[in-house]
Amino acid sequence: MHHPESVRINKAISDNGYCSRRQADVLIEKGLVTINEEVATLGDRVMPEDVIKVNGEPITENENLVYIALNKPVGITCTTDRRIPGNVVDFIGHEERIFHVGRLDKPSEGLLLMTNDGDIVNKILRAGNRHEKEYIVKVDRPITPDFLKRMRNGVPILDTVTKKCEVEQISRYVFRIILVQGLNRQIRRMCEYLGYEVTELKRIRIMNIVLGDLKTGDWRDLTSEELQGLKAAVSESKNVPQVEREKATGGKRRRR
Repeated sequence: MHHPESVRINKAISDNGYCSRRQADVLIEKGLVTINEEVATLGDRVMPEDVIKVNGEPITENENLVYIALNKPVGITCTTDRRIPGNVVDFIGHEERIFHVGRLDKPSEGLLLMTNDGDIVNKILRAGNRHEKEYIVKVDRPITPDFLKRMRNGVPILDTVTKKCEVEQISRYVFRIILVQGLNRQIRRMCEYLGYEVTELKRIRIMNIVLGDLKTGDWRDLTSEELQGLKAAVSESKNVPQVEREKATGGKRRRR
């Protein structure tokens, strides 16, 4: 089964208007095409955020680069698969072919970054401890000091224990949490493990980008300051997969 959002490499190249599929196959056979720096072979499939280069040059260099902050409503799905009703791409309806950076569950709302810059997507997703995401979460019963302590110190979910994180109570049922991880449905699973159910979940910040007073369902282009800050934060991130980097640092963070 192929991932629904993937396309064959020759189609991706021709969709970008670089050359025909047949010409793309010739370039691939000559070993001139790379996908995320790996040499491509005929029939390889790519995802929207993958970086395709021919002769070392990204094929999408000349396009209009778009960086968008969206306040995603509940019920919209983070997928570029246009066959799925309520997909985020059709919801925004942008003229450029944009995709989401990371994801927010369908029942969650708040800040979602969207772009057509595949290079920055890979860097953001691999920015490790610099990739902070902040959420406001409402649960179905009163928050206790024990709940806060356990959320902060790590909860066993998905065969691992969540990393220590910052958690602060805002009101009886509401807390703020800052994650540098992005495990599947992480906050919901953490709360479930502790016997709580999330009733509302809203992301209010990704790294240096803040949702602010953007209305639900609205989007805006990132400001040049935001884009500079984002690029500075990921500049050390050399597209090295997370696992490799953790091996290199022994998987431990130095205590400050």
